[in-house]
Amino acid sequence: MLFWVVVAAFAATLGWSVWYIRRKAEERRHAEEARVAAFVSSLGTAVPPSAPKPAPAAPQTPSLPASDIALQKMLFDAAHKAGEAGEPALAIQLYARLLARFPATTFAEPARAAVTALNRKLLKG
Repeated sequence: MLFWVVVAAFAATLGWSVWYIRRKAEERRHAEEARVAAFVSSLGTAVPPSAPKPAPAAPQTPSLPASDIALQKMLFDAAHKAGEAGEPALAIQLYARLLARFPATTFAEPARAAVTALNRKLLKG
């Protein structure tokens, strides 16, 4: 009789452990999705299509404004950190956004190299 009580207690402990681990994993996944959503929404600084676009007063110079450089660096750093954190798909998406918005950026070559490495990592895993 004592043997079955110990087996039942072990089974209950094992079941609770599995439930607890799954619950924590779900919480982490939801928190990660919220962080990604907040980050992506903070990038949405584009002018809505219904808003009138201001006419340029002078020809634009080839140098980028400081805010564009800061945004490029932020995108590159976020993608790099996502890759280091074990989120290769998210990192690839961020690199793609960087390359789509700023194709002639100084971060383009390292971003393309990182995408190639992350694609290989995704194919292996």
